[in-house]
Amino acid sequence: MSTPSPDSAQCPCDEPEADGGRRRGRRVHVVGPVCFDLVFSGLPVPPRPGTEVRASYLGISPGGVANVAVALARLGLDVALSAVFAEDTFGDYLWRSLLDEGIDMTYSVRVGGWSTPVTSSMAIGGEREMVTYEEVPPVTLKSLAEGYHADAFVVSLADADPQWLAGLHRFTPLVFADVAWDDERLGSAGMADALAAIDVFMPNAAEALACTRCETLEQAAAKLAAGGRMVVVKDGGAGAVAMEPGSGSATREPAVPVEARDTTGAGDVFDAGFIYASLAGWPISQRLRFANLCASESVKLIGGSFAAPCWRDLAAFWRGLDDLELRREFSFLDAVMLNVPERRDCRRSHPAMEPPDAVAPANRAG
Repeated sequence: MSTPSPDSAQCPCDEPEADGGRRRGRRVHVVGPVCFDLVFSGLPVPPRPGTEVRASYLGISPGGVANVAVALARLGLDVALSAVFAEDTFGDYLWRSLLDEGIDMTYSVRVGGWSTPVTSSMAIGGEREMVTYEEVPPVTLKSLAEGYHADAFVVSLADADPQWLAGLHRFTPLVFADVAWDDERLGSAGMADALAAIDVFMPNAAEALACTRCETLEQAAAKLAAGGRMVVVKDGGAGAVAMEPGSGSATREPAVPVEARDTTGAGDVFDAGFIYASLAGWPISQRLRFANLCASESVKLIGGSFAAPCWRDLAAFWRGLDDLELRREFSFLDAVMLNVPERRDCRRSHPAMEPPDAVAPANRAG
């Protein structure tokens, strides 16, 4: 693959603005399905057939690739989204909520005669189990993403056309990709073709092992990186492992110690943190640490996208950090905090579907 690596790629945002040296916002285009997330938290035990259990909390928020889009926007990036939204109550809530997060919806579309995908997530003991209902959308995502030039694209490899993926380099120097769990897809030849068209692959541990049939994450990362791409494997509470193209060894960074309430969307928030740090040109160890930090902040709260941290959350972590070893490892945040964007309080997930007073959706298919 002849595209630049994440370390060597230069984007327009690296040039300073004339007014005071402030940099223009980095542009990221997120492409993929968005769903309506219902997160039931605080369940004492999983429900058994014929029984009912009570949740302590219910969170409602945009899900799917909206997790990544919201997390990127909260870090101050200029984010566009290509997704299909239904013309129903759930779709209206999702659209307005994402507009309120400052996400550019120009490349998304609303359609009638189709239902919003819904995912129910049950958080039990810090982990989650999910059930999803989803109909095939009447509009293809690849038809929506054409023409938007960005510093990076973020896509899902689930059912992605390898030729379409390769064509994205007409619009961006970097393509980051995650993948949804699918037993057949992960081990297929189509998966190998899709991997050949991207620059950075960010699976979780189970997905990486399923893709490669390896026994360890380091072996899996090395095998996946052999095709010339960077590989970052998310390993939950154990942190993350990265393998750079041409490197003979993997880099592992531990997770930030935290009491997890709900892990829904944490992997997507990790992705956003790693993408932000990659576009900023940080060393690989700092990218992993920052991504781990973003994920650790998200699991403190209930829900997916709305649990993503704002800079004020990350600043609070840094100000309150009294562990000397962690202060050394995260010392790079001291300079970063000087130039981060100011933002109002982040909206959090809650059990009522109350969309913000945003502009009414206008994009319609057909």
